[in-house]
Amino acid sequence: MGQVNDNVRAGLLQSGGLSSLAVGVWLRELHTETRHYIADIGQSDRTNMDALVSALRGFGDEVVLLDLRSSMAAVASDLLKYRARHDGGYWNTTGAARLVLVSEVAPLMRADGCRMLTHGCVGGGNDQRRFARYGPRIAPELPVIEPWTDPQALERFPDRETMLKAVAEHGLPLDPGSGAERSTDANLAGISHESAELEDLATPVTRLQPRWSRWPEQAPAEPQTVTVTFRDGRVADVNGSGPNPVAWMTRANDIGARHGVWLRDVVERRIIGTVCRGIYEAPGLELLERAWTRILQASLDAASRELYDRLAAGLGAAMYEARWLEPAARAARDAIDRLVGEISGSVTLSVHRGIARVEGMTVDSRVVQQTRFGSGGNRWSSGLEGESDA
Repeated sequence: MGQVNDNVRAGLLQSGGLSSLAVGVWLRELHTETRHYIADIGQSDRTNMDALVSALRGFGDEVVLLDLRSSMAAVASDLLKYRARHDGGYWNTTGAARLVLVSEVAPLMRADGCRMLTHGCVGGGNDQRRFARYGPRIAPELPVIEPWTDPQALERFPDRETMLKAVAEHGLPLDPGSGAERSTDANLAGISHESAELEDLATPVTRLQPRWSRWPEQAPAEPQTVTVTFRDGRVADVNGSGPNPVAWMTRANDIGARHGVWLRDVVERRIIGTVCRGIYEAPGLELLERAWTRILQASLDAASRELYDRLAAGLGAAMYEARWLEPAARAARDAIDRLVGEISGSVTLSVHRGIARVEGMTVDSRVVQQTRFGSGGNRWSSGLEGESDA
């Protein structure tokens, strides 16, 4: 990875979190010309981002605000279709966001005259390695700078308390989920929660402060009926949202969050070979997964479902490890496209206090449904004329 060069313009992926704001302060102190790229990927209210833009411009830096919600929603659709999940079944929303950011922003940085891509992800973490892998593949001529591996940056900011003091002194507003003691990484597909307290395996998950969602016991007393429609292997509607992925992802998030369907508390294997606790909030994908699973059950024969599950496990690892663009992951997606690309149908769910229960479904399936009681109760019938099993 490259080193900061104060003679060229740096493009900084600015999330508004504590560490990336501290990187902005550090670059300013080095007199490095910096252009902040703030991507709206559905992580926060737009007023928060507008306030950050105003503060950074008042700080004296250039700022670009990008609406990448459509790109984020498209990748969220991929996460569902390919069931790209990691340990404990949690959705790879953070890894997916890194793919979106580098794919969409790195080319723009080049066009704007930036000669470095900088981020605020901590040294030794998964995200540092994700940027290190996606950057050279997508923008090989744009060195990726890792400030939190730079001895100068670590000397200037040895801990998060020092970061917070500097950010506050410059009047830069923090993302609502960030602070000295905790951080969240949010996007339209979901949120990861981190803190020293939550990393302790003895800490009950109920110490978490959800960013979007309610705990099941706080959810409405009455259940809500939700109908999810699939067309050609992808979500096409959630309770009247229409086919736009931003619209149906937003609708699914709202419903899942309101009714307490959102949580994964896991101990995950990390890219560097360690394990760490992770707590994830993905109400929309958790809700939609219930419907997609039922569609798969009714639409794939045994061999196809076994292959789908094996390919999905590989794609979960590929998204987690930032190998989504590599040939093996492309081939796995092509294979799943062949398996599920023609699947259409709808599933009705009853959502109530953390549970999403299937109420009914319709599906266009080439897999024959076998019945017994529909044939009199004394034999199995495939429903095909002249064929039955004793």
